Amino acid sequence: MRRLREDGEPRAPHGFLIRQMTVEDLAAVMALEQAAFKNPWSQELLKRELQHEWSTILLVEEAQESGPPLLLGLAIFWIVHDEVHVLNVATAPQHRRRGVARAVMEEVLERGRGRRCSLATLEVRKSNEAAIQLYRDFGFRPVGIRPNYYADEGEDAVVMVLDF
Repeated sequence: MRRLREDGEPRAPHGFLIRQMTVEDLAAVMALEQAAFKNPWSQELLKRELQHEWSTILLVEEAQESGPPLLLGLAIFWIVHDEVHVLNVATAPQHRRRGVARAVMEEVLERGRGRRCSLATLEVRKSNEAAIQLYRDFGFRPVGIRPNYYADEGEDAVVMVLDF
C-alpha cells in the first residue's frame, strides 16, 4: 500500500526540491524577496506568516555540487476552510523562465486539492503578463480588478479564480 505524503515532506518535481520554510531560512528568503520585488515583504511579516496555522511558505531549491541547496523561488499561501489564497509567488531574477514558479504553483494547488479545497484565488499585477499567462495555464480566470491594489505604484491587480 502506498503511504500518503505529509504536507511537510520535501518533494522534487521538475528536478527542484520543494519544502516548507523554517525560521532558519529567513535570511535567504529576505534576500530573494529583495532581489525579486521593488517592495519586498518585511522580515516581520514573513515571521508572522510562519506562525499562522493556515499559512504556508514553500521554498523551491536546487541541489548544488557543493554546499547547501540554492534558493530559487517561493510561494506563500493560505488554506482557509475550502479555499486556497495565494499571497506571493517569487522567483530569483537569474532563475526566471526555468519553471520555478510553475513547479511551486503545482505544489500549492496539489496541497489545496489534498485538503479538498474547492477554490483558489490570487491577485496579480495587471502589468505582469508572464504571471497572468502562467495562472491561465493552470485554469485560473480573471474575475475582477482591484484598483490601486499595489499602493507603491498605484497599479491595479487582476483578481483570478480557479475552481477545483
